[in-house]
Amino acid sequence: MVSKLAAAIVAAFGLSASAPAPHVVYSAPKKPQAKKAALPVLFVSGHGWGHGVGLAQYGAYGYALHGWTFDKIVGHYYPGTELGPAPVKRVRVLLLASARRAVVSSSAPFTVVDGKGASHKLPAGPQPLGPGLKVTLSGKKTKALPGPLLFSPGTAPLTLGGRGYRGSLRVKTTGSALQVVNVLGLESYLLGVVPSEMPNRWPAEALAAQAVVARTYALAHLAKGGDYDLYSDTRSQVYGGIAAEAPSSNAAVNETANQIVLYDGEPANTFFSSSSGGKTANVQDVWSSPPVPYLVSVPDPYDTLSPYHNWGPLHFSSATIARRFHVPGSACARPGSASACSRFLRPGLRLTAPRSRSSERPVGRPASTSRTARSVAAGSRSAG
Repeated sequence: MVSKLAAAIVAAFGLSASAPAPHVVYSAPKKPQAKKAALPVLFVSGHGWGHGVGLAQYGAYGYALHGWTFDKIVGHYYPGTELGPAPVKRVRVLLLASARRAVVSSSAPFTVVDGKGASHKLPAGPQPLGPGLKVTLSGKKTKALPGPLLFSPGTAPLTLGGRGYRGSLRVKTTGSALQVVNVLGLESYLLGVVPSEMPNRWPAEALAAQAVVARTYALAHLAKGGDYDLYSDTRSQVYGGIAAEAPSSNAAVNETANQIVLYDGEPANTFFSSSSGGKTANVQDVWSSPPVPYLVSVPDPYDTLSPYHNWGPLHFSSATIARRFHVPGSACARPGSASACSRFLRPGLRLTAPRSRSSERPVGRPASTSRTARSVAAGSRSAG
């Protein structure tokens, strides 16, 4: 038996007859291993980018290309509303919440008013600030001033950390850190918001619609009390200061100056997002909110212009689903089990991920933070 097996090996591997016979080692057969349980894989496809409530930016872009004016665009996305004057003229925008140091500067002489109301002249150039609120006065004399300090520009804008801002900068000590707030007119604020939320190369009427909606959103979301009214990021709206401004978006702000969206005489809650997927959403279908008469689903035919109008399919493992949606990992271990994960494994499911209800970041430039996808259809299968 052994010689026959050896001969077979010699023939199979082309060994010469003169070669020594290979050494054959026998071992007990391995026990068959149990097949690993298949893990669920979720396949996701969908339409749109963002929460889909209110104005959809790509849809507004399309309407503008087809000759709609900004007021008609706004009226379409917020039915039953009207345009009216803004009741607020000045806003306070938080730039730094808790910084160890801050540098306020200007290319021209400027002034600072201290916490006791005294005004001090400052030379052009940087003013490095720490919790002691020491400034260099004209004549190069350094002096600690009582806070808070309100820096106002001369003939050139103020900068904070090299970024220019319209209006004044208020610096306050909070414990051992500094808080910096930009105090400026509502219209000046909008100059740095509109091009940060919508590409400034887009049609004029789309930018004008964005200006009205952004102005209204700001007034509807002013903080109650405290040292500031708005954040400079997506917790309110993205505000880029002077560096973000562009002639086209400045013209849109100026064209619509002081106009906001009103419902029953009050600023409407003008949510907006990048892409609706072809139809905007009822607010109560997106968040735990009662119905709002003007935040209702409307057709959005020009969303087809969005690169996110259709997307997918994407596939995700059960572990990824558990991590992204904060479901215990063990809950996703078995397909079809009565667990928290099972609701993510049914065909036709609509998925959402946690995010703030603020406006979206600039369309065409997705942020790294999590988003809610519109009109998500999910299916699943098991993969070994």
